[in-house]
Amino acid sequence: MVTFTHADTGTSEADWARSGVAALPELALDHDELAGMTFVVLAAHPDDETLGAGGLVAKLHAAGADVRFVLCTAGEASHPESPTTTAEQLAALRLTEFDAAVSGLAPSADWRFLELPDGQLAANADRISAAVREVISSSGRPAENVAIIAPYRSDGHTDHDTLGSTAAEVATTGGHGLLEYPIWYWLWAGPDEGSWREWVRVPLSAAEQEAKANAMRAHASQTEPLSAEPGDETLLLSSFLEHFGRSWETFVWHPSTAGNNSAKDAERIFDEVHSREADPWSYTTSWYERRKRALTLAALPEESYESGLELGCSIGTLSQELAERCRTFLGVDASSTALEEARKRLPAHSSAGFRHVTVPHEWPEGTFDLVVLSETGYYLSPDELNELLARIQTSTRPGGTLLLCHWRHPISGWQLDAEAVHAMARTTLQWPTHGLYREKDFILEVLVAPDTAT
Repeated sequence: MVTFTHADTGTSEADWARSGVAALPELALDHDELAGMTFVVLAAHPDDETLGAGGLVAKLHAAGADVRFVLCTAGEASHPESPTTTAEQLAALRLTEFDAAVSGLAPSADWRFLELPDGQLAANADRISAAVREVISSSGRPAENVAIIAPYRSDGHTDHDTLGSTAAEVATTGGHGLLEYPIWYWLWAGPDEGSWREWVRVPLSAAEQEAKANAMRAHASQTEPLSAEPGDETLLLSSFLEHFGRSWETFVWHPSTAGNNSAKDAERIFDEVHSREADPWSYTTSWYERRKRALTLAALPEESYESGLELGCSIGTLSQELAERCRTFLGVDASSTALEEARKRLPAHSSAGFRHVTVPHEWPEGTFDLVVLSETGYYLSPDELNELLARIQTSTRPGGTLLLCHWRHPISGWQLDAEAVHAMARTTLQWPTHGLYREKDFILEVLVAPDTAT
């Protein structure tokens, strides 16, 4: 159990600035995706919402998202030794501050106060769960279009940890997204603690930073002394507040798992897509797609390969260039309609072929020193991905290359996303990582099969 007090010096912002936290990958939700979602913001105490997610809330409001707040306590225990302000008076003051703060961040947002006692959320987890589910239900949104924003469940403060764990349970059982925001973590943890390396970053515009700063000033009972008397000292010291003056905010991101499609659905779904349009994702014309292909090809550690396999080759735009690097090449896909277009793209490559295969239940014969899994892994269920990785493990030659590349945005209708696919590949295969590149829209990673000769 982490122990600390608000008066601890803790880890300085200068130490965090040197850690690399500013280079975390960006949350892969763009303006239009945000606008179509409901976000339920949970706060254990007034000011949690501003410290941890004030900039994001301002961004959500500007995007037109539906934002709703659930405040658990009035934070009446923040100054237990105050000689000038009773707990009841402090509760009234802090609720007024909360209203002013959230009205500045998201003027159209509603908020609900659960009237729970400060410091005792652990005894009220069921009430919190019921209230959050009720707010989500009233939104009328599909499960995958709802995300909960809550304190980090390992923040070190008992109320924060309880609320974070409760939010995680509601999100998991309901299939909603979850964004966990750390607060006291920045004080007691340090760069070597390591949890933060798997988090994401939300850049804030100047206007969003200003909105957050104004909202924080509304919480004057926490950022200024209640009086000059002992016991009324400032709770949130300036050295602590430095962590929340960054030009970004940091979250643990868990995308929705509401989808239940699997590989068995892929042929029908993608045949329908390709029957309507020959190039539905603009593979041949989009600068994004052309740039991503160039990065993918540049990431391959070998100039040429004996035998290459592309899983989910679609219409063959990447296949065309992979085949140039392979003595023999095979592209497979669940969509026979897409494969018709792929075959037209490589008529002159006698050593390149395409086959209608629905992985992982079907699998091509042979072994390969290059396997490419691009924009395909999240179209499998978790069990199917595990089976696919087992297939890859037995079909890749020692020293061979596995290249994975996936779009980092939420994938509607399926349980997995890019980060989950890549994490499962690393964990299951235990192959060394040759290279890793991540930006807002996609992640590109190269793993190398162990060379038994060495």
